Amino acid sequence: MAKPRKHKHKKHNYTIPLPGSSPGLVYIDEHSLKPIIKLHAYNPDVYEVTELSDINKLKQLITDDAKTYWVEIKGFDSLKMFEILNEEFGINKLVLEDITRTYQRPKYEEYGSYDFAVSRMLYLDEENSLENEQLSFVLTKNALFTFQDKYEDCLDAVRKRLEIGKGTIRTGGSSYLMYALMDMIVDEYFSVLGFWSGELDDIEDRLLDKPERSIMFDTQSIKRQLITVRRIAWPERDKMNDMLRSDSPLITDQTKMFLRDAYDHCIQIIDMVESLKEISASNIDMYLSIISNRMNEIMKVLTIISSIFIPLTFIAGIYGMNFSREDPVTGKVLPQNMPELYQEHGYLYTMIVMGIIAVVQVVYFWRKGWFK
Repeated sequence: MAKPRKHKHKKHNYTIPLPGSSPGLVYIDEHSLKPIIKLHAYNPDVYEVTELSDINKLKQLITDDAKTYWVEIKGFDSLKMFEILNEEFGINKLVLEDITRTYQRPKYEEYGSYDFAVSRMLYLDEENSLENEQLSFVLTKNALFTFQDKYEDCLDAVRKRLEIGKGTIRTGGSSYLMYALMDMIVDEYFSVLGFWSGELDDIEDRLLDKPERSIMFDTQSIKRQLITVRRIAWPERDKMNDMLRSDSPLITDQTKMFLRDAYDHCIQIIDMVESLKEISASNIDMYLSIISNRMNEIMKVLTIISSIFIPLTFIAGIYGMNFSREDPVTGKVLPQNMPELYQEHGYLYTMIVMGIIAVVQVVYFWRKGWFK
């Protein structure tokens, strides 16, 4: 029997604020990574990437209104960095708390001079296990700040588009860049679901070929991860809808036109998740049904065997009681006892009768179709 595939379930040890604790506290986890800050500055003609050692000089570098800036921050192990973001860039402490508490659901909020949004990146690692990371956005007039607590992401395609410079990516402004990143994240959902769709097809083939216990374990693992995607896809759709209906001047009409397409993608994701959940549930039900039918077949064979041996056992039980017709010591005849006990060739005759009974039952069961 094949062993079930190993699916690694990642446990995120999120630290939830204690009841009654003060809001707006920046949380730095003990396992936080050192911040890596990259500044992408671009316009239709220029694209430059600068890695900053700290955030102190950032405000002086994003003053050119002719350029759009993407401030990419990875790693949160610097309380001073968040203090500067609060003091020099006016980012509310409640927003900074949501950035560092990386268990937020996708959402969109307006704060006057800037907008705040959260997306969740889903992608498969080298072992095909689901990674679920938070990516936070702070959108200003000509700059977009992104925050991520890990170094890995799925946004290389957007960086390459910025480097090549074709299309709207360099001319659409900071709101279009935020859309492009969000759309890239949503598109990665399709890749994840497409992989699981293929996995479920393989499981169904294995199920029809040779049902094994590993099938149920593999299907249940995929189903659990589909539930995770579902919990993210619904608020992601609501977030896109909020951005489409927003009156924020930071989101241009051109960007809203593209957001409609991202909104449609979210709806497709939700439909795919529901379909795959039904397929996974169907695979589990089919496995249990096949196992149940197999058990019924086994019980049917055992019932036939028992039915054949019940009358034979009855005959053997009667003649195993040893009630002799005649007392072997006194020679006295005992009425209503077995006259056949000392019958010549009695054992042979009994075996022949038992064999005939067994053959008759087998023929009868065969004609009834019990052996099909």
